[in-house]
Amino acid sequence: MKKVQQGFTLIELMIVVAIIGILAAVAIPAYQDYTIRAKLTEAMSVASQAKTAVSEYYISQGSMPADQAAAGLDLPGAYSTDVVQDMTYTKTSDTVGVITMDIEAVGGDTLAGENFLLTGTGTSTNVTWACTAGTIDAKYLPSNCR
Repeated sequence: MKKVQQGFTLIELMIVVAIIGILAAVAIPAYQDYTIRAKLTEAMSVASQAKTAVSEYYISQGSMPADQAAAGLDLPGAYSTDVVQDMTYTKTSDTVGVITMDIEAVGGDTLAGENFLLTGTGTSTNVTWACTAGTIDAKYLPSNCR
């Protein structure tokens, strides 16, 4: 008499569960980093208006604005969103200004108040912006900032 296989054995099921567990252990942290970077892209869009204002001021006046008000930006505290805690501008020299983006806790090991910096350096024709990690882990910076 022939024996008909009725289903999977316990060992086969355990192997499948182990494979799924290994794949999940690798995929979940990578996906979490991806979602945090996507959230920080919103912070970059908030910063773009400040970059434009500072750049226009520099091109028209020949030096960086003295403060946020001179650049035509709202005072600190006006830029709060789900991702952005605050945005501040500081002048470090006549040709260099820094925009600091303080973020909310957006997941992972990020904490509220961590930040990244956009440093604008003026030349005779334009302002070049460089993005660097302040207190936030550099792996969370958006792709256009790394």
